[in-house]
Amino acid sequence: MRLPRPGWKHRGGIIFYVNTDTPIKTNPWLFWFAVLTAFFTFLLLGLGGLVTSHEAGMSVPDWPTSYGYNMFALPIKFWQGGAFFEHTHRLLASAVGLMTTVLAVWLWRRDPRRWMHWLGVIAFLGVVAQGVLGGLRVTLHMDSLGIFHGTIAQLFFVLTGALALFTSGFWARLAADRQCLRVPGSLRMLVLATTLLVLGQLILGATMRHQHAGLAIPDFPRAYGAWWPDTSAVALDHYNAQRMSANGENPITAFQIELQLLHRLVALAIFFLVAGCAWQARRRLGGKDPLTKLAWGWLALILGQVALGASTIWLNKAADVATAHVLVGALALMLGALWCILAFRRSEPSTEAQPLAAFGAQPVMAANK
Repeated sequence: MRLPRPGWKHRGGIIFYVNTDTPIKTNPWLFWFAVLTAFFTFLLLGLGGLVTSHEAGMSVPDWPTSYGYNMFALPIKFWQGGAFFEHTHRLLASAVGLMTTVLAVWLWRRDPRRWMHWLGVIAFLGVVAQGVLGGLRVTLHMDSLGIFHGTIAQLFFVLTGALALFTSGFWARLAADRQCLRVPGSLRMLVLATTLLVLGQLILGATMRHQHAGLAIPDFPRAYGAWWPDTSAVALDHYNAQRMSANGENPITAFQIELQLLHRLVALAIFFLVAGCAWQARRRLGGKDPLTKLAWGWLALILGQVALGASTIWLNKAADVATAHVLVGALALMLGALWCILAFRRSEPSTEAQPLAAFGAQPVMAANK
């Protein structure tokens, strides 16, 4: 049977992308629901950041009930102070859990790709694990569980973003066309390594935030007036005396100071690596390739993240700034992960001397392949 010309065709509410191979179906309703799930997950990350920034994690002391009430029937008189952030976080988490369940069932029943069925199952199990971890953090009074809770939240956000990408028409066009310019293996590995480093940085940040030690280093770009501060016992006694007299904060340890120094060094490494990704993408793929534009957007996010990190210190860990720092970090991880997925999808050799037209890129000479 002769297929129609390449392009989008509508049939019964389902959009088909027709190429010279097999037509690929996309469901716009499924795609937008996946996008909505990712968006609400992002909001949930923000609420979780506010809970930690306001140190409100134990404001509601019981779980799965709230002050002994059914979580969904808590009287409004309890929605005050830290309990407002913690209880709202629980309600939004329940909504995200419900949306993830619907998405998983929808994928299993309607998406023809078996691997997407199992990604939906993984998302469902991930959101259940998140709920259990959040509850155990309250019932067991374990701050260390907050680190795992925050890390899995970041990974779950990446997964919801990937599901939105895989259900999009953009992914269908990419899967249907083999004419896109190949992404070199060295660039793919550079982006992958950088993304993993961003994940490690977020784990470092979660570890710092859940130690309840405030700012272990109160100045930036230097640390206690030096590029590498003294962490001897005498110096620590001096630092803690200053902290107690100024703000009445908890005492800090040498480990906490070194952890924040490591966080700063990793941030510097990430900045140079992302800049390297953008430069290599421009050199190897051309300035108008969408992956190159994505790399420059990634670099802009990292610059914003550095500015927010510095502002968190200068503004004495203001809750809104610290939460924005968490959210931009989540977006940086998401962008790096999606860059990786697209780059590895474009790892197959091209059959033409020009990239995929649907990407909006200009033709590239064969010598640049």
